[in-house]
Amino acid sequence: MTVTSRTGRLLTYLILAAGSLVFMFPLLWMLSTSLKPIEETMRMPPVWIPSTIEWHNYWDAVKYGSDKLGYVPFLRYALNTIYLAVLGVIGCVVSNAFVAYGFARIQWKGRDFLFALTLATMMVPFPVTMVAVFAIFRELHWIGTFRPLWVPAFFGSAFNIFLLRQFFLTIPQELSDAARIDGCSELGIFRHVILPLSKPALAVVALFHVLYVWNDFLGPLIYLTDQKMFTLSLGLQFYQSQHGGTEWHMLMAASAIVVLPMILLFFFTQRQFIQGITLTGIKG
Repeated sequence: MTVTSRTGRLLTYLILAAGSLVFMFPLLWMLSTSLKPIEETMRMPPVWIPSTIEWHNYWDAVKYGSDKLGYVPFLRYALNTIYLAVLGVIGCVVSNAFVAYGFARIQWKGRDFLFALTLATMMVPFPVTMVAVFAIFRELHWIGTFRPLWVPAFFGSAFNIFLLRQFFLTIPQELSDAARIDGCSELGIFRHVILPLSKPALAVVALFHVLYVWNDFLGPLIYLTDQKMFTLSLGLQFYQSQHGGTEWHMLMAASAIVVLPMILLFFFTQRQFIQGITLTGIKG
């Protein structure tokens, strides 16, 4: 290795390390604040290392409001979020896989036009359709229930359909032809040939949807009316308005607890995640 290449590599590492620190700054500040006494949370100049480590902030954040409401909101919010994530992942994976298979592996009239139309829906932001969708759910008497937050997952989404279609296109057509010669139906090819080979892409779609449900704030805010049905993202607001101010130390402790499962999920699934993202871009 030449001196020039070693210098270039060293500069690359330094730039990546500096960039990592910039992106980690909010996370480090959240962890620092979560362990501070409340009087140090807004002190100027900012205090990075607390004078005393307040580990009990995490427990206080979990049981916050239990004396007033008679139940533990944080755990209830976590269960609500997991419930929506599980139902949503089932619907998202099944529906998107079916639609993507039709766009990728079956020849039918108007397929490319409908696929382009499906992709075009990604250009329409949610606030544009928010009122119309709310009116539909209201007519169905679903406002105040979990249904508006998980039922739409069973009808597919343009981004996930695109992601899975691209992956399905990378699977050799000869495998499907061989299965047809052996008498396998189209549904059987989808079930026994395509799906087993598409686990990385399906894992990516599931992970994306879990992240979406975990971070979704607007949906629960619009459709949920009972505080016992709130999700974690909406429940974090609970720490901001109880006494006309913000309990920053407990808000940051609760935020750390909310973020931790997503960090662990990414670390345990990063191999499938990277593999799925990489393979979906091989063939256009």
